[in-house]
Amino acid sequence: MPPPPTTTQGGSNWDKMKMGFVMGGGVGLTIGFIFGSFSILRAGPGPRGALATLAQYMGSSAATFAFFMSIGSVIRTEDKYAYAIKAAQSARIHTQPSPWTAVYRNAMANKGL
Repeated sequence: MPPPPTTTQGGSNWDKMKMGFVMGGGVGLTIGFIFGSFSILRAGPGPRGALATLAQYMGSSAATFAFFMSIGSVIRTEDKYAYAIKAAQSARIHTQPSPWTAVYRNAMANKGL
């Protein structure tokens, strides 16, 4: 039986953008319902009625949240080679000698140590 893969493969950037859009839309609908209901209770429904006012709050909030969440989820997406690049950079940094090593060796050689 082969060993399990060490990393899981995520979806494409398009899939992640769609998922961010859907999650942002859900959050936006909820926030729009809360703030819209509060606004209707506090200031009245307005000339178009309560349902139209609430729908406007929910729609605008959902569109805004969905837009920014979709962009944010794509920005946060890491490249599939990002971990390998970070590991290689870390290994290179830790294996290179410090420039102060040569200064220390020269100082010790001049003292006769």
